[in-house]
Amino acid sequence: MRVHDLSPAPGATKSPKRVARGIGGKGGKTAGRGTKGQHSRGRGKVARGFEGGQMPLKQRVPKLKGFTNPFRVEYAAVNLDTIDALSEDTVDPDVLLGHGLVRKGAYVKVLARGEVTRKVAVHAHAVSKAAEAAITAAGGTVTLVPLPFKAEGKAGRPAVKGNQFANR
Repeated sequence: MRVHDLSPAPGATKSPKRVARGIGGKGGKTAGRGTKGQHSRGRGKVARGFEGGQMPLKQRVPKLKGFTNPFRVEYAAVNLDTIDALSEDTVDPDVLLGHGLVRKGAYVKVLARGEVTRKVAVHAHAVSKAAEAAITAAGGTVTLVPLPFKAEGKAGRPAVKGNQFANR
């Protein structure tokens, strides 16, 4: 048996009623749709989301709530166990970039997951208190790299991210 041999069982299908053939009889003129109204006209259907002229739900719900800070500073997180695994005496953003741990131009923040077992000099844009304590306890040093937008003569905050509606 092939696909072209398939057909419904005899009596399973029924031909549709042929309506709207003149004004006489039940199937003519209005063809069972009544006289007036939305369901007598056209397809008798309305657009998805249409609520009969009432303000639709998608327009009733409040919009533009919440706030996204366009001046947010995003850091690339680097943990102590990652620094310990590098086997470098000095760890700075360029070293991390060379090892593929951060992207170019990313601000680096050192976090305290794991532990440092050796003396290491860390240069980063930000360091958590626990990470700083762990590095100094292991005999290392922590140096904060100044953020470029905090430099002399700058606005003191990063460039605005977003669209034309972001507050400036």
